Amino acid sequence: MLRICHRPFLAMSEPCHISGCKHDVPAALVEQKLCILHFTLSLEASCAEMRRETALGNAAHERTREIMRFITEHGEKLARVATSGLHLTDDLKARVLSTFLTLMNLRENLDRASMRTPSGRGGNYR
Repeated sequence: MLRICHRPFLAMSEPCHISGCKHDVPAALVEQKLCILHFTLSLEASCAEMRRETALGNAAHERTREIMRFITEHGEKLARVATSGLHLTDDLKARVLSTFLTLMNLRENLDRASMRTPSGRGGNYR
């Protein structure tokens, strides 16, 4: 049985917390306090940083697990935003798809880096 939660007292939509941005924050991004555009830009910047961090295969196992959790959590959040029924412009749809691709590429980079790391080295810095 499908249960639908109704909220009788919905708060007014919150504006994005990026200075100068006048877009509203969708419900799925209230915790981040970002509109869809700024969420995707932030996510892409984080992915680029993690990609550089893991490019040489030196990331410790725990850090690799943290990055995998990041990919999963943010991918799920992005999917909820994209499929929530909000009207998205074609440009914003393209940005969301591009951000999904960025998350997928980061995951592939982790896999490739782990295959390059010789067994027993464990990604520890020397």
